[in-house]
Amino acid sequence: MSKVREKYLEALKWLYPNLGIKRYFLLAVLGIFLIANGLAVMSYGETLGYLEAQFREIIYTLTGKNVMSVVPSGIFICMVGIFAIYIALKKMLRSVISVLLPENEDKVLDVMYSRRQLKRGPKVVVIGGGTGLSPLLKGLKAYTSNLTAIVTVGDDGGSSGRLRRELGILPPGDVRNCLVALAEKEDIMEDLFSYRFENGALDGHNLGNLLLAGLTARFGDFQKGIEQVGKVFALKGEVYPSTLSQVTLEAYFEDGRSINGETAIRTTPGKIKYLKISPANCKPLPESLKAIEEADLIVLGPGSLYTSILPNILVQGLRDKIAAVKAPCVYVCNIMTEPGETDNFTVVDHLKVIRQHGGRDLVDAVLAAKEEIPPNVLNRYLEEGADIVKGNRLAVENLGVGYYESSFYAGGEVVRHNPEKLAKELLRLLFRLKPMHERIAIVDSYLLNRKLKEL
Repeated sequence: MSKVREKYLEALKWLYPNLGIKRYFLLAVLGIFLIANGLAVMSYGETLGYLEAQFREIIYTLTGKNVMSVVPSGIFICMVGIFAIYIALKKMLRSVISVLLPENEDKVLDVMYSRRQLKRGPKVVVIGGGTGLSPLLKGLKAYTSNLTAIVTVGDDGGSSGRLRRELGILPPGDVRNCLVALAEKEDIMEDLFSYRFENGALDGHNLGNLLLAGLTARFGDFQKGIEQVGKVFALKGEVYPSTLSQVTLEAYFEDGRSINGETAIRTTPGKIKYLKISPANCKPLPESLKAIEEADLIVLGPGSLYTSILPNILVQGLRDKIAAVKAPCVYVCNIMTEPGETDNFTVVDHLKVIRQHGGRDLVDAVLAAKEEIPPNVLNRYLEEGADIVKGNRLAVENLGVGYYESSFYAGGEVVRHNPEKLAKELLRLLFRLKPMHERIAIVDSYLLNRKLKEL
């Protein structure tokens, strides 16, 4: 009885004053009444009841009792009823939309269409961290909302590192960037989450990092804190840390040295022989494994090879799941080398390191950049010890991996992948790598997406 009573009370809430619903509901009822009686007038048969008879009598009095005058009158009454229902429904919807979507009242159909179509898009899992992952998500979210970001949690520098040491939480920085990238109101969320305090006890902290730290404390779990952000900001996808364990990176150099910590690895010169994570038995989230299992495409990178890519595939179980599923795994290679980390590395050198740590069956294809960087920008990078990552199709294909390349440079002083170009190329690549019988669903999704004309 209590459940029935609750439903009854819930229904009564529609009768609350100032909702802007009741008046238009009554107008819709009147419209249905007019349509019904208009049809009754046109039927020119026996009455269906007292009310219908009285209504018919009024019409006959006004128009005469001949079919030629009654039928047009009935049609007119039906049209008035249809118009009344149209106005009522439109006003009721506007009353609801003006509250739920105050800034999109005139774009509700576009919003509904976009969200429906994005749900039809391919399921893409993106794995990485740093500054490379969030631009890719920004590009992909224009084509699909079936996105999953699996983010490294080895960061120990800056605001993230301080929160990690002081509060014992996972570093939120890379996760924060992905949340911003997937937000529907990206510009608003970026302004909010990227605000950095410049004095006092909070000096150097991002507001987004602090919010994630607070939500983690409130709900007792880092992933639950992420989920709360997703509910508030209507994310076009999911974000998961690669593990909930406190991970430390351990780099072993060819000269015998070993360095612990992401920041130290980035700033220590020398050639890295191999990387480990501690604890070695850390586990991925079940949701991450499920997303990989259901994926149409898995993307590694772009991002720092040793501090953004490898830490994820070293998580026990994550690598095995990527290798086991049918979805193709594409490695997006960086455009530029990184001083002290990938000095003089070519595309095939990056691939060999991934295979060394993740196995030969991990990567199915490599997507490399073929760029002409402006001389002034390139010279600045050369002075800092970085250079263009050179590709070699034959060397990559000799390893049994597909090789694809395109131009991705976004322009400006900092060399980064253009999100839109990279997303388009990955969708093209997904189509090429899929078996012929599975391409129909992808084509169907693309044809119904308005952005296909830009591909």
